[in-house]
Amino acid sequence: MPIVLIAALLYLAASALLVRALGRDEAVGSPTWLWPALPAMVLHAGYHVLVALRTSGGPDMHFFAALSLVGLGMAWLTSLVGARGRMSALGVVVFPLAALLLAVYHGYGHEPSRVLGWRLASHAWLALLAYATLSIAALLAIMLWLQERALRRREFRPWLRALPPLADLEALLFRVITVGFALLTLTLVTGVLFVDDLLAQKLVHKTVLSVLSWIVFGVLLIGRRRYGWRGVKAVHWTLSAMLLLLLAFFGSQFVIELVFGHTR
Repeated sequence: MPIVLIAALLYLAASALLVRALGRDEAVGSPTWLWPALPAMVLHAGYHVLVALRTSGGPDMHFFAALSLVGLGMAWLTSLVGARGRMSALGVVVFPLAALLLAVYHGYGHEPSRVLGWRLASHAWLALLAYATLSIAALLAIMLWLQERALRRREFRPWLRALPPLADLEALLFRVITVGFALLTLTLVTGVLFVDDLLAQKLVHKTVLSVLSWIVFGVLLIGRRRYGWRGVKAVHWTLSAMLLLLLAFFGSQFVIELVFGHTR
């Protein structure tokens, strides 16, 4: 479908402009990468809308559809965060990832979805937004680790100029984690309130792993506030919590839908 190809090419164009701009240290003053990124995200969202209109039931939120939606959310968050500062460097990774996830979703095909009431729909959309936000936090944590490692080894490479100061990057990481933690909390609360079989056999692993991830993120935020956790310790806790969250949703969904061939 042309809409998918156009969106993917625009994403790649935005990433290429970012690479060039970051190399010339132009990203802050001239965010030209936004010009292809914005229509790419609109087309990405429009494709999901078209699929929803052409199929019975509600929006497609099966495995590859959910991955594509998380990629779309990450692209929007990257644009919001990076439009006014050096955090646009995230787009070098996020935009090609969004293009890939959209292409995989289109190529895999679409599954008919059952109609969701507003309660279950709100729970599902909160979950996707939480995953997208905390995925951005994971990327920030990796960037923080790379920057800290390079500075500790006195390896002053050109790509370091594309990143904000270490303290600013760390502060942004914890702001994003705080927002993502709040969204994850709402996701768990709505799950308890609106999902009847939350501890059913096919959901119990997702529930347990999601709660464990929520606990790890919560401990990290408490450790940051009370004990000043930072640096490598913060990176390890962030990535550990994100791994649990990825296993909770996409790991369990992969097994249920692609291994056993069941749909939710």
